[in-house]
Amino acid sequence: MIDLHTHSLFSDGVLLPAELIQRAQQSGYEAIALTDHVDESTFDFVIPRIIKACDAANRTMSIQAIPGVEITHVQPEAIAGIVRECRALGARLIVVHGETVVEPVPGGTNLSAVQAGIDILAHPGLISPDVVRLAADNGVCLEITARKGHCLSNGHVARMAIQYGAHLVLNTDTHTPDNLITAAHAQQIAIGSGLTENDFSTMLTNSRELVAKARH
Repeated sequence: MIDLHTHSLFSDGVLLPAELIQRAQQSGYEAIALTDHVDESTFDFVIPRIIKACDAANRTMSIQAIPGVEITHVQPEAIAGIVRECRALGARLIVVHGETVVEPVPGGTNLSAVQAGIDILAHPGLISPDVVRLAADNGVCLEITARKGHCLSNGHVARMAIQYGAHLVLNTDTHTPDNLITAAHAQQIAIGSGLTENDFSTMLTNSRELVAKARH
């Protein structure tokens, strides 16, 4: 299992970064990204601390820990600037909190995020064909999520991605220990979203490519 969207107590998760990484390793994960929620007021506080936690884990553990962020509920016109600042501070994976059907995310977030050249657009809701095409062109991965609520649009996201050639990844959006899942459960979620076993294998390859990119 590779999980590139998780949260520690540096945002709305409940675990210390070290415990989150440890629990993921014990669950058989090969890689995990810590992507706590940030906005203009918190990214400069969160990123250095997540980097320290990931560096400590990578010195002694077999799991690959990646420092990242999830830019969340930021106005669309501000996203590109925050993406640049987060990368400059050392975030190796940039996720944007997409236009989920269960939260009042500002309209235009999906488009601005994809235009900004992020890595993953999380739970993008009823994403439009034009934005999916742009994600395919810009190499932005769309997320199939295990998270309750956000997962309601998984089927739509899967269909759009397959139709227009966008890359998919599957993440948990973990906030609590019970949110971590096995690879077998992840495959069930993918198939339940209308994807095939081959599609799931491709998603895992996409995740591995993001991990390799984050290490360089």
